[in-house]
Amino acid sequence: MIGVFDSGLGGLTTLKSFLKELPDYDYVYLGDNARAPYGGKTHDVIYGHVCEALRFLFLQNCELVVLACNSASAEALKKIQQEFVPNNFPDKKVLGVIVPVAEGVEEFVTRKKMDANNIRVGVIGTRATIESKVFEKELAKRSFSGEILTRACPLLVPLVEENWINRPETKTILKKYLWPLKVNNINILVLACTHYPILYNEIKHAIGRKVFVLNPPDIVARKLRSYLERHQEIAKKLSKNKKRLFFTTDNIESFSRFISNFLYLKNPQVKKVKLA
Repeated sequence: MIGVFDSGLGGLTTLKSFLKELPDYDYVYLGDNARAPYGGKTHDVIYGHVCEALRFLFLQNCELVVLACNSASAEALKKIQQEFVPNNFPDKKVLGVIVPVAEGVEEFVTRKKMDANNIRVGVIGTRATIESKVFEKELAKRSFSGEILTRACPLLVPLVEENWINRPETKTILKKYLWPLKVNNINILVLACTHYPILYNEIKHAIGRKVFVLNPPDIVARKLRSYLERHQEIAKKLSKNKKRLFFTTDNIESFSRFISNFLYLKNPQVKKVKLA
């Protein structure tokens, strides 16, 4: 099975793209809604939460887990891959979402034949992701020579978790967050939080037509397909029965309702779990 983990609802955007790109595989989704958002927490706290989540998912027979959470990928992935997994589950694999998105930026610039020296990339995310400067580091590895402007948007995750998607208050907050990027004439906007694609249309409207808004879940799904094609030894371990299981650390009813509406699934199998 493929595990998908997020601090809350945001990872469902990634899972939705997985279901389109790789529909035959079995998936287990875990949302740590009770402790969301992760963006304002310290490195050690995030790492501890992610270890608990991975232990649970591996015990659910997941061979591969995708951290569909930028904060978790930025703050914990490297240590997870170097220490936790080798020491506890050496036969398992954990992937993040930041490297695929950075690659997506590079590919978009190349495909559009843009002048890499004069590009302005805007990045919005949680405080943990923005302060880690992980996107600056990943783009620098790819010899990106343009300008990168970042903006922490801490209110967006709670708004999504409360399902305040189309509320006027959310639209007002979005405009205020995006205004500094808009007036600085960015060319590309990266949504560095898996919750943000749920606000994709609202973000596109707020940032304006001149800015291309990347859709990270689709990029991550394509990259996962490519990864499995390159690593057949992992792909062969993954079951293909189109099974979907969902776990949350908080309210089952609201979580189930969101899953049904967002993934168009009738009567999703949802259970509550305690990680701590």
